[in-house]
Amino acid sequence: MLDQLLNLVKENAQGAVINNPAVPNEQNEAVIHAATESIASGLQDEMANGNTSQVVSLLGGAGSATDPQNPVVNKLSGNLAGTLLEKFNLPAGTAQQIAGSLIPAVLGSLVKKTNDPNDHSFNLQGILNSLTGGQASGINLSGILGRLSGGLDKDGDGDVDLQDLMGVLSNGAKQQQQQQPSEGGLGGMLKNLLG
Repeated sequence: MLDQLLNLVKENAQGAVINNPAVPNEQNEAVIHAATESIASGLQDEMANGNTSQVVSLLGGAGSATDPQNPVVNKLSGNLAGTLLEKFNLPAGTAQQIAGSLIPAVLGSLVKKTNDPNDHSFNLQGILNSLTGGQASGINLSGILGRLSGGLDKDGDGDVDLQDLMGVLSNGAKQQQQQQPSEGGLGGMLKNLLG
């Protein structure tokens, strides 16, 4: 998934990064990689922090991925802006402009590809598996409420529902994050994303 995400960022980086005079040409690739890492780790963080339904909704096309006011989009944009300030010493306004245009564009493309039945470069199950260390594996996300049975009633209310699924995915993302420090932080997650 990470290779496809990197390519998607590259496709959308022309105006925001490559043709931006505020970003030195020798930093273009590093900024593109930082944006890719920011999106992958940001989505995982959101899920690990209990915002799984917002991430699933966004990736499933229910939320507007191009709306900078969307909480997930806003958080990912803020994270990238912070990275651009810290690692690349870009002016605050420039960092915010790059993140504010690049993140919604990439997420919009990601959502479009994820929900296009003729485009097999991304799918919701694959993305969630990557972010949760495989916890979404075997779950038919399109028919989840009708097909889940036994063992997933994590909230103990006697039924298996969307809340239980979100708990499984959120816990998977947390476990994935806990394993990362021993494998080199984000590098460990990226290794897992690449399979």
